Amino acid sequence: MHATSASSRPWLLMAGLLIAVIAVGGIYFFWAPRTQAAPQQPIAFNHETMVQAGVPCLYCHADAMKSPEAGMPSVELCMGCHKVIKPDSPEIVKLASFWQRQQPIPWVRVNQLPRFVYFSHQVHVVAGGLNCESCHGDVGHMTATRPVVQMTMSWCLDCHKKQPNAPQLVDCITCHQ
Repeated sequence: MHATSASSRPWLLMAGLLIAVIAVGGIYFFWAPRTQAAPQQPIAFNHETMVQAGVPCLYCHADAMKSPEAGMPSVELCMGCHKVIKPDSPEIVKLASFWQRQQPIPWVRVNQLPRFVYFSHQVHVVAGGLNCESCHGDVGHMTATRPVVQMTMSWCLDCHKKQPNAPQLVDCITCHQ
């Protein structure tokens, strides 16, 4: 009996350790605060400068009016202004190099929803009463774009309850398509 007990102890220790690691990982995943740091981007884009210049969100993110995705501006759109405006700035020089190579800028996504969640910028922008800052924060005062809210199901539901003209989301298929 002692031989079996002694030989099974390393396995029990390993199993206990594995369970502890999984438990700690699970606790961290579900309850640890999520970082709200700005991801490193290929070009240090400053929204604050654009807003001070009077450029509206929908000038660069025009797809938000006609598509589920807000979209990113093309390098061509950016260069339309920056051929003339600050063309010698180090960040504009980086932009121009993408233009010369005819390559899109490999932006790092800032806000992410799970793949199983459907969200349409178009529906929210066209409906009115909701501006970009409602979800993205005061991007106009950010030198580096970062997520400002955790876009969770309860956050979306709370927003729909607060908005007077927003449909009350009672059917799961509305968002989980």
